[in-house]
Amino acid sequence: MKKVVIGMSGGVDSSVAAILLKQQGYEVIGLFMRNWDTSINGDILGNPNLNNEICPQEQDYNDALAVCNKLNIPLHRIDFVKEYWDNVFEYFLEELKKGRTPNPDIMCNKYIKFDYFIKEAKRLGADYIATGHYARIQNGQLLRAKDKNKDQTYFLSQLSQKQLENVLFPIGELEKPEVRKIAEEYQLITAKKKDSTGICFIGERNFKNFLKNYLPNQPGNIINIETNEIVGKHIGLMYYTIGQRRGLDIGGTEDRMFVVGKNLEKNILYIALGEDNKYLYSDSCIIDNINFNTEERPKNCTAKFRYRAPDYPVDLEYLENGEILVKYNNVKSVTPGQACVLYIGEKCIGGGIIKTVCKNQEKLWYIL
Repeated sequence: MKKVVIGMSGGVDSSVAAILLKQQGYEVIGLFMRNWDTSINGDILGNPNLNNEICPQEQDYNDALAVCNKLNIPLHRIDFVKEYWDNVFEYFLEELKKGRTPNPDIMCNKYIKFDYFIKEAKRLGADYIATGHYARIQNGQLLRAKDKNKDQTYFLSQLSQKQLENVLFPIGELEKPEVRKIAEEYQLITAKKKDSTGICFIGERNFKNFLKNYLPNQPGNIINIETNEIVGKHIGLMYYTIGQRRGLDIGGTEDRMFVVGKNLEKNILYIALGEDNKYLYSDSCIIDNINFNTEERPKNCTAKFRYRAPDYPVDLEYLENGEILVKYNNVKSVTPGQACVLYIGEKCIGGGIIKTVCKNQEKLWYIL
């Protein structure tokens, strides 16, 4: 009997994944990861759970344990608090300091769930590892999930071919309502549990207050990029992302204001008026931190520039320094620090991190 070690998060998706693996005849072992420690990591400001009798991670562990007990599978527990800080959270903070908009979930998958977790799973004798991700694997190839609204291949785009070996995504062929229905049929404690939100393994936080634990606020001017007029004050460039319109705290105009750029050196946040202002659009970007999980190197494919964003047709130009110039037709709010994830039909072939945003073959000076 083949042995599968599954990441049990205390949520409904991993719970049902474990059920499906048992139904398929595997020997299933659960492994719960603890990757964040509020006291060690100084997570005080912006934390809504400080006065709770039990912290959310402990509740997640208790839920995972209850599920495993009901399914008669063992549950192991391991701490990756230091590894998460070193490989995910420090990257997150450094990107914010650069004025970029990072995606810690992608790095969490790359360095924690599909690196340290796999090593621990192998120590437990795993033939395969499994998670509750909405994705599919066929013939070693990463494919979109059946449930396109929940598809998580965007967050798996930095995984290598090696990391995807012997990986199972049991719920990739299911829609979310089907997952919850199975959990209810088994009367699992997680059946109606809300999906986790917020920063990977940290959870919901008041973002502005949370970051004060680690990065000092640096207030500066908000400037209308077309008129060069100071229209307000920002509390720190790290709190804003390209295309953002909420939370600017600027009045006096009927037109909606959108963040269109940043000047890190002068500590300026640029805005422009109107949903379709020209400053939100670009026609190419340069990506680095390139990862492919296939031997294919297409010249044409599609790309996602944000999670749940539509696919856009793109042309790829492979540069001598290893970066890729991604060309597209007038796409809105492409943002440095976010992932550009590449697809050929249903296949997610990898991607990179957006380094520079361009228009008419020139870097946009107002976007970092």
